Amino acid sequence: MKILITGGTGFIGRALTRSLTEQGFEVTVLSRNPDSVEKICGSGIKALNNLNQLNPEDSYQVIINLAGAPIFDARWSEARKQVIRDSRIGLTKQLVACMARMKSKPELLISGSAIGFYGDQGDTVLTEQSPPHNDFSGQLCADWENEAKKAEQLGVRVCLIRTGLVLAEGGGLLQRMLLPFRLGLGGRLGDGLQWMSWIHRQDWIAIARMMITDLSMQGAYNATAPCPVTNSEFTRTLAHCLKRPALLPVPAWLLKFLLGEMSELVLGSQRVMPERLLIQGFKHQYTDLSSALTQILGRHE
Repeated sequence: MKILITGGTGFIGRALTRSLTEQGFEVTVLSRNPDSVEKICGSGIKALNNLNQLNPEDSYQVIINLAGAPIFDARWSEARKQVIRDSRIGLTKQLVACMARMKSKPELLISGSAIGFYGDQGDTVLTEQSPPHNDFSGQLCADWENEAKKAEQLGVRVCLIRTGLVLAEGGGLLQRMLLPFRLGLGGRLGDGLQWMSWIHRQDWIAIARMMITDLSMQGAYNATAPCPVTNSEFTRTLAHCLKRPALLPVPAWLLKFLLGEMSELVLGSQRVMPERLLIQGFKHQYTDLSSALTQILGRHE
């Protein structure tokens, strides 16, 4: 089976690419730096540097769309917001247009999204049936998903993967947190009551593999563990795993001052449940935060 992945060199994409290659899939990665693809993702990976290299005669049974400018790397100016939108919504629109020109249509499109779809909703338990929130993240995810769903008009099965906080070594929010926590300078963010819906990267990859093999899967799925935690609990658990204190909370006003509107990513509360995955019979390997962090940190401590 031939698979095309956009964003295949990213934090999730590179691990997914390696996993699929090890399983015998023939993987092609779309990357702005095609020369670095084999170094990042492993040998034998084909690379494209833009969608214009896709020909109508090209055939991929599965396309996995994970491309997008980093959402946490720069303060959200209006220009930065446009870059974030174009890198997700614009590219997805181009990708569906390329699929329309293909003589042999893909069987499946797995398209990225995020639990930012739901916005800040306090203690409310959120499922795939919950509506999008009317803020930047919510509108971004809703528009992103709507572009992907247009592939259904081509007869393509579309799965939307609403990703939570992905935990693994070598990247993501956890990587940003490790240095201060290792120095004993970690602490809760704001009042610490906001919910954090997380998932181990290995479970995320297992979800994508299930979407490929289970032809009944279609529509939106929350890619989160079934046991979200508050920021205070996350902080205590991480500090315990590192055998460090966590005594220095960061006040909400300071985060808002430093990050501006982007502070909603760390202060917003999203208590998300993977309801549709559980109904589908998906079994998480990591259901509690302590076991997930122990596995990740145990490889590098």
